[in-house]
Amino acid sequence: MARATWSGYISFGLVTVPVKLYSAVRSHDVHFRQLHETTHARVRRRRVDEQTGEEVPYDEIVKGYPVDSDEYVVVDPEELEQLDPEARRTVDIQDFVELAEIDPIYYNSPYYLAPADESAFKPYDLLVEAMQRSEKVGIAKFVMRNKEYLAAIRARDHVLLLSTMNYADEVADPAEIEGVEDRPREIREREVTMAEQLIESLTTEFDPARYHDEYQQRLVEYLEAKAEGEKVTVTAPPEEPGGVVDLMQALEASLGRDRDRSAGEDRYADLTRDELYELAQERDIPGRSKMSKDELAGALRDADREQRAAS
Repeated sequence: MARATWSGYISFGLVTVPVKLYSAVRSHDVHFRQLHETTHARVRRRRVDEQTGEEVPYDEIVKGYPVDSDEYVVVDPEELEQLDPEARRTVDIQDFVELAEIDPIYYNSPYYLAPADESAFKPYDLLVEAMQRSEKVGIAKFVMRNKEYLAAIRARDHVLLLSTMNYADEVADPAEIEGVEDRPREIREREVTMAEQLIESLTTEFDPARYHDEYQQRLVEYLEAKAEGEKVTVTAPPEEPGGVVDLMQALEASLGRDRDRSAGEDRYADLTRDELYELAQERDIPGRSKMSKDELAGALRDADREQRAAS
C-alpha cells in the first residue's frame, strides 16, 4: 500500500476537499553502500560538533540561518509554522488555465491527489468531472515541509494529478549560457529541409512503454550475475563521434538509414512474444524476461537503431 507524502485540503472557491498526496513515480535506481575497502564493513556518517568534535544527538540539532561566517539566527519548527499556518494544510487553486499555455520547463515532480476519506468522495468527484470536461489546469499553491510550492493540477482517468512547478524566477535565462545567444547562425535552407524530412520520418505516436532505462537493467543483471559468482564480460561502449562532420552528408546518410529502417521495422509487428523473446535473447537485450510483447518489439527496434548508428 502506497504511503501518503502529505495530507490536507484542496480548495477552489468556497469548496474544500480533504485529500492526500502520493508520489506518482517509483524509482528503480540501484543504490550502493559505502564500504571499507579492506573489511567490507559499512562506513557510517556521524553528526559531529565542529568545535568539540563530539557526536551530536539528533534531538539536539536545530536549524540556523547564516547571517555571517560564524553567526546564525536559530529558528524552531513552531516559528516556521506560524509564518503561514493557514496555507500549511491547503492546496489553494488560484487560477485555471489551458494546458498548452504551460511550458514544460516549469514542471517538476508529479503526484496523485486522492480523497482522504469517504466524506471527500462526492466533492472530489465533482472537481474531477468538472476539470475533465473543461480540460483546464488549476494553478495552486501549498506548503509542504516548510516550503511553499507552486503546482499544476489536472484531471485524468478520474483522478487528480498534481505537478509541483518551478517559479518563474527559478528558471534560468538561456541567454546566460555560452553559445546560446552569441553564436553565429549560418544554416542553409536545403539543410533545414532535410532536417525537417528526418524529423518527419522519425515521427510516431508517443508510447512510453517503448522506452526503458537500459543502463539500470544492464547494471542489475551484472550485479546479480556477479553475486552468483559468474564471470561477467562487459562490452566496451561504442566510440563517441569526434571531429567536425559534413552536415549535408550526415543528413543524407540519416535519411537513407531511416528509409531502410521503415522498410524493415514492421517485421516485428506480426511476431509472437515467444518469437520476439528469442530474438531479444540472441541480441542479448537486458531485462527481456520481464518485457511484454510490445516492449520486446520496441527494444528490438531500438537495438536496430543503435546498430545502424554504430555502423
